[in-house]
Amino acid sequence: MKVYLDGKELDVDGDSTLLEICEREGKEVPTKCHVEEMEPDARCRVCLVSMNGKLVTSCSTKPVENAEIISNSEKVVRARETNKKLMRQQKTDSEAYNLFKEVGLGNKRFGKEEKDVEEKGRALKREMEKCVNCGRCVKVCNRVQGVNAINFAGRGHETRVTPQRGKKLSEVACIRCGQCLLECEEGALIEENSIEEVEKFLEDEDKFVVAQTAPAVRSSLGELFGLEPGKNVEKEMVEGLKKLGFDKVFDTVFAADLTIVEEASELIQRVENGGPFPLITSCCPGWILYMENFHPDLRENVSSCKSPQMMLGALVKSFYAEKIGKDPEDVVVVSVMPCTSKKFEVSRIEMKDDVDAVLTTREAAQLFKKNSLDICQMDGQEFDQPLGISTGAGKIFGATGGVMEAAVRTANDKLGGDPIDFHLEEVRGEHGVKKGVVSINGKEIKFGVAHGGKNIEKTVETLEEEKFHFVEFMACPGGCVCGGGQPKSDVNLFPERAAALYIDDENAEIRRSHENPAVQKVYKDFLGEPLSEKSEEILHTFYFEREGF
Repeated sequence: MKVYLDGKELDVDGDSTLLEICEREGKEVPTKCHVEEMEPDARCRVCLVSMNGKLVTSCSTKPVENAEIISNSEKVVRARETNKKLMRQQKTDSEAYNLFKEVGLGNKRFGKEEKDVEEKGRALKREMEKCVNCGRCVKVCNRVQGVNAINFAGRGHETRVTPQRGKKLSEVACIRCGQCLLECEEGALIEENSIEEVEKFLEDEDKFVVAQTAPAVRSSLGELFGLEPGKNVEKEMVEGLKKLGFDKVFDTVFAADLTIVEEASELIQRVENGGPFPLITSCCPGWILYMENFHPDLRENVSSCKSPQMMLGALVKSFYAEKIGKDPEDVVVVSVMPCTSKKFEVSRIEMKDDVDAVLTTREAAQLFKKNSLDICQMDGQEFDQPLGISTGAGKIFGATGGVMEAAVRTANDKLGGDPIDFHLEEVRGEHGVKKGVVSINGKEIKFGVAHGGKNIEKTVETLEEEKFHFVEFMACPGGCVCGGGQPKSDVNLFPERAAALYIDDENAEIRRSHENPAVQKVYKDFLGEPLSEKSEEILHTFYFEREGF
């Protein structure tokens, strides 16, 4: 249809919103509650434009034939500014204070609740005095993750974002994925900060402090120092951690390889014994919380392997401590992770001593900058040995489908299959639910991959029908590269971040987890063999049935 935007005649798709039309024409229209690829709520009303003389929300309004659209008149801008002020906490001497009083809001918009700081394990904080009620966090929690841990309560100007049923955040079935945090631009939702705790560990001369870093961190940390998304800063990151004072820096990818050896052994055992199927991965603590809250009946299907960060922590405090003659009580393990749920994981009572603290990618950058360390100015160092040796298979854990692809490589070899292509196309990419079949030595192994809570739920509902042998679940859309602890971005950076890990895999000398010489030595010198009594003690765990909501 024909419309006129700021006097310019345009031919537009009648299904486009006014916001989309303005953006295509380079017109700047502010938004707050708008989230790309989600149905608009038109809640914040800061995206107002004028159509045929009437103020309308551009995110939710579509054009009419011959519409006269004005994107930035004085009337439009003034209305936007009024709505922005209504969203924010104001001082009593501010221009907006009287406006608040006129519409009945008062100065203390959320009453007593505004000063509450609620914690969820060691993962998330809620500082409601900063909340502007835009609802972006509610959208992602409900529509993308399907968790519904937070929602709106109250009516009119009493409407507020709150955990389900008016409970505290610590009392609802939150999976600590941190996707809400990525959407919050006001700081009302933040991670539980561990920087001071880590600094105290580093200052304690009696402690031997080890850092470990997840694969997804190396492809995103550089963004916080001005580098392009997907730039691999592995070596610079290691040097930075050494300069902070860590005694050793190990690669969580080593433990990812170890996880694959154990998990593939579980799969093979089930294939040989006829089940129970499917075997479901256990690397993602957000998925584990989702399962414990909403599908505890699947506990026997979930691999008993600890996540790679917890495996490495357990090994550092047993195998490695013994190797260097240290009392495990004097060894501290700090993880650098792309994930806020990892913060909760280290507080789980069944393995709370494996890892002492978790820094998100964002916190690691903050700590570097606090100490005037710029990774762009570093030459780089290698991970320390022996727990710094890794394979390409372990590196791709950070992207959705990576765990499945790594497991298939090892399971194929262990079951005596013919050589296979390292590239398993069916599990790669951003499709929410992926599935396929591989033939290993005459046996058909059917697999499924899902990422994001809604897609996990869809897959869980079809498990009986699909009859998968092996399933990978990751709570965050895109996997760890898009985890709640990663740098925030207004655009989807999965392609760049994931591509960096796949390139790392392609360039690796060893691309199958079970061929990692350091993993082989740990089994020989300490663990014995996969699924041995020692392996079960150090590398495996158990799960709970939680109360949900």
